[in-house]
Amino acid sequence: MNAVDAGPANTGDRIFARVGAFLAAHRLSPDPAHYAFAYEVVANAGGAIAQRVASLTDGGVRLTTQDIALLGGRTVAGAPVDTGNDDEASALTGDADAHQALIERMMMQVDGFDDTMRLVHAEANDFGRDLQRSADSMRELGAEAGIEAIARLTADMIDRVRLAEQKLDTALRETEELRSALDEARGSARTDPLTDLPNRRAFDEAFAALHRDTPVTVAICDIDHFKRINDSFGHAVGDRVIRMVAQTLGSEKGPLVARYGGEEFAVLFEGVPLDEAAKTIERLRSTIADRRPRVRETGELIGTISFSAGVAEGRVGEGRAALMARADAALYRAKDQGRARTITAP
Repeated sequence: MNAVDAGPANTGDRIFARVGAFLAAHRLSPDPAHYAFAYEVVANAGGAIAQRVASLTDGGVRLTTQDIALLGGRTVAGAPVDTGNDDEASALTGDADAHQALIERMMMQVDGFDDTMRLVHAEANDFGRDLQRSADSMRELGAEAGIEAIARLTADMIDRVRLAEQKLDTALRETEELRSALDEARGSARTDPLTDLPNRRAFDEAFAALHRDTPVTVAICDIDHFKRINDSFGHAVGDRVIRMVAQTLGSEKGPLVARYGGEEFAVLFEGVPLDEAAKTIERLRSTIADRRPRVRETGELIGTISFSAGVAEGRVGEGRAALMARADAALYRAKDQGRARTITAP
């Protein structure tokens, strides 16, 4: 290879290596869609997608195929992203459609308010002009003629006020309905559609809202061999497994349990020391492992469902990203040591 070709080739090799490292770090299969997405992130590090990925994965959190879909990666470089969860992808599409409909409804409501206010303003101006004409008539024709004009004006004013009140009542009623819809939309934006648990956004917001002196412990739980479950029994069964794990984790009173993405869950304990939090996670893990779930349609045993977990206790002055990174590192150790176990971070 000559000197002219060496630079581009080396650059290509470096990008290829970085794409491979990206896929490995986020445990994404090397299919064309994932590769294309990883290439976009690596080759265009200053782009909007790369910056959003950096924000989502701050603190060592892994990117999921759901995140890729949410980032607009459903079609990356012409290839569809396999979310590994058709029902969830449909739910996400449905949510996007619902939010778009809500935005359109809100814009119509704003236009309606504008029309109502213009009408009331016009009626007030017309009434003011009529009142001025009546005052002029009273001065010219005398009090008796003026009284008749005032009577006509009063009746006309009452009709106009009633019409304006009806329009305002309608606008207020529609506003209350819209406010309820917006409240519901705000809630759904922070709820995972598959499990009804809080999602990663809700978890991060709850964490950020804590007082900086609040003692916290976090756990990251990842279902073991989840791809094998999907490959063996299909995504519908995989969804049921995720829901089963979510229900068990979510049944624990006290901590905030969120679906953090894919088959991964995050648990936030307030004022609970490391050992106690780890015992709670291990108890929940054992509860799930003791079950013997079957495929609903065939009765076939799915096998033992387990998860690995990493637990970390916050340190004085430590930020969320660093704490989550330590919990994720403990999770990796649990995976490396054979899975189906809970490891605490030093």
